[in-house]
Amino acid sequence: MRLGCIGDDFTGSSDLANTLAKGGMRTVQYVGVPSGPADPSVEAGVVALKSRSIDPAEAVAQSLAALDWLRAQGCTQFFFKYCSTFDSTADGNIGPVADALADALDARQVIVCPAFPGTGRSIYQGHLFVKDRLLSESGMENHPITPMTDADIRRWLAPQTRHTVGHVAAPAVFAGPDAIAAALAAEDAAGHRLIVVDAIRDEDLIAIGRAAKDLPLITGGSGVALGLPANFGASPGAVPWTPQDGRTVALSGSCSNATRAQVARHAASHPAREIAAADVIEGRLSARDIADWLLAADGIPLAFSSADPAAVRAVQDRFGRERASAALEGLFAEVARLVVAGGATRLISAGGETSGAVVEGLSLEELAIGPEIDPGVPALRARPDLVVALKSGNFGADDFFEKAARILEHGA
Repeated sequence: MRLGCIGDDFTGSSDLANTLAKGGMRTVQYVGVPSGPADPSVEAGVVALKSRSIDPAEAVAQSLAALDWLRAQGCTQFFFKYCSTFDSTADGNIGPVADALADALDARQVIVCPAFPGTGRSIYQGHLFVKDRLLSESGMENHPITPMTDADIRRWLAPQTRHTVGHVAAPAVFAGPDAIAAALAAEDAAGHRLIVVDAIRDEDLIAIGRAAKDLPLITGGSGVALGLPANFGASPGAVPWTPQDGRTVALSGSCSNATRAQVARHAASHPAREIAAADVIEGRLSARDIADWLLAADGIPLAFSSADPAAVRAVQDRFGRERASAALEGLFAEVARLVVAGGATRLISAGGETSGAVVEGLSLEELAIGPEIDPGVPALRARPDLVVALKSGNFGADDFFEKAARILEHGA
């Protein structure tokens, strides 16, 4: 193994693995830290953690355990992957984990770049945009767990890290890898260990990747990994896939604007059932109820709890955020287990927390990367008789659920 990656959630890790596989590296996504050695033919390993919203000390401990395993596999460069919308809070995990990994690797000039132009995320003058909106005006300010109320990544990261935060501005990035490397060195000389790097085009990300060829640690969204496979001599190629027959079911717990639009589009022509959090918490609705409905429905049935921000806040105010989240995640984990036990062979999940619950509910260990469904979302083979698609809330086109079902079944 040559490139070792640590992801702070399951959907983001799939996104990163997708980027590396398309770049020509044989890539495997591991669910948690493996207990044994990797297949020696794997070139890029992505250890997927569920650490985005947990206590920072625990997130650091899990990330360092993943680093130790990846180092033992022979990796020479490491990538810490977090969301392209930089999901965190002032007490969040991105800074503490980045600091801990940098200390363990004695790394300086640590790039911070959540940009992913293919999904509308760009960084300019240190500010993160979602399409033509600042992050803080994109709908992410209403996120139920990590509300993003400031688009300045330097300012958002500062309370999370022991170090000052530097910046490589767009003109240096546009000038290419050598200029980026020089700018990183200058920021390092100025005393900045974590350095936000602007990027608004895929070409910028490729240049950043080339500039990072000799750096032990890179952090960011999956986009900045576009330039990494070439550093290891890989070249883009088709990602192999074996189609899967059987029954498809879809689950959605994301409340993002993108996912709610996808749910509305899908519900117009396929069976769809809304899950009210209060019904779950108060025992009026069970996982068995939902699983039985999904297995009996025709087409591509969808069970969803994707509510608008006001409805989510009302539930959190009534029951508490942690209780509401735990109830829904527990429900989705059990629904996933029941539908697969009942014969479902293709499972689509929307939302990072939902997908994490699904993966844990099914006790998945490794995910082989297949073809891309939408930017950042690959098809994944979990078992010989089970394929899945794990989508971050903000990713995917309006017809995502239909497209995912088609690619899981046919591969194109």
